[in-house]
Amino acid sequence: MSDKLFSSLAINENLQKNIESLGFTEMTEVQTETLPIILKGKDVIAQAKTGSGKTVAFGLALIENLQIDLRSPQGLVLCPTRELANQVATVLRQLARMTPNVKIITICGGGPFRPQQKTLLHGAHLVVGTPGRIAKHLRKETLNLSHLKTLVLDEGDRMLEMGFQDEIDAVIEASPSQRQTLLFSATFPEGIHGMADNILNNPVKIEVHQNTVNTAITEHFYRVNSHNQKVEAVKFLISKHPESTVVFCNTKREAIELTDDLIDSGFAALDIHGDLEQRDREDTLIKFTNRSITTLVATDVAARGLDIDAIEAVINFSLVKDVSVHVHRVG
Repeated sequence: MSDKLFSSLAINENLQKNIESLGFTEMTEVQTETLPIILKGKDVIAQAKTGSGKTVAFGLALIENLQIDLRSPQGLVLCPTRELANQVATVLRQLARMTPNVKIITICGGGPFRPQQKTLLHGAHLVVGTPGRIAKHLRKETLNLSHLKTLVLDEGDRMLEMGFQDEIDAVIEASPSQRQTLLFSATFPEGIHGMADNILNNPVKIEVHQNTVNTAITEHFYRVNSHNQKVEAVKFLISKHPESTVVFCNTKREAIELTDDLIDSGFAALDIHGDLEQRDREDTLIKFTNRSITTLVATDVAARGLDIDAIEAVINFSLVKDVSVHVHRVG
């Protein structure tokens, strides 16, 4: 039996049936490399890009290891953004749909605190959330991690870039020392190694370098001589792709100013960045998805965790030094 087939995994019958019903047969590279190790209970630090299938990898292991009659968080997934947390929770619910009575909740900033507190009072098996809001619930003692079996840090490099080290430390302090910890990161900066040394126990390190190329993506470089020329070039390119364009900026200020300029020129544009309230971010994404607006101006905080089909063009208004960030933007 091929070790790349989901049927080769030592998981329960309900999970196997659900995987088949979802149409999963052969594992991706990151799933092949990590799942058997994770199922053995070992700590893992894995380098894997967004879209590599890592959510299914750690999700299957989380559900396989659940004690259903214990209505207390046994798995916690930390994500850098609300969008990514919501997507991870959606995948987990799909994976758990044939496992009876599994409760999965999202706990993210931007929404009211009290309803989350009430939800936690009723218990949950798996929690997916952003570091700031999870840390707040720990401070308020509305979240108890005493029964936590597995802690997952998804997009670890992005969480460090966004300044969540203190919140991650608070989660670690509130978690049992005897736990499994899984760290997934698109890149391995120095800070990641330091964090891994502090929170993982003899981890297996896995680097997945996918060689697949999306041949439907064609990249072009345009040389401009001034900021004004760059703005005009963006307007020209948007006019050539009128249905749906995402424009990436390095800072919130750039995104806001460019959006205002585009609106003044008659383009249907909105900006999205980390300082927006959750309701506003979701409303912006809905408008872009249903084509009420045709141009989305985003910062890199929103670059990961966005999953929008049928994008005509991605424009990098500001270049980035990190190649992996560029890949996340355009890929």
